[in-house]
Amino acid sequence: MINRKLDIAKKELSYLQGLITRKDEMGGDNDDARYMTMEDGSMSMEREQLSQMASRQITFIDHLEKALMRIENKTYGICRVTGKLIDKARLRAVPHATLSIEAKQMMNK
Repeated sequence: MINRKLDIAKKELSYLQGLITRKDEMGGDNDDARYMTMEDGSMSMEREQLSQMASRQITFIDHLEKALMRIENKTYGICRVTGKLIDKARLRAVPHATLSIEAKQMMNK
């Protein structure tokens, strides 16, 4: 399950990076002086949004890879605060979870 999510996340990251590259190639700083148009501002904003999405995807991939390491170390599914097992339903929903719901609620108080 984690490997499948990791593969999907990496493909999505690659797609986002491709979009960013195309935006960089399309938009541009021409040598000739020109006024920034609405379209230039829109492309810049879109490029920034794509960069933020790519950054979040990189973080997600990192979390999934660390979950795989915890599986190898036989520490996967153990809450890092309480030391208790994390509920399977939570792990299915958030496979990279390191906190039980109980610990998460304690931290949010």
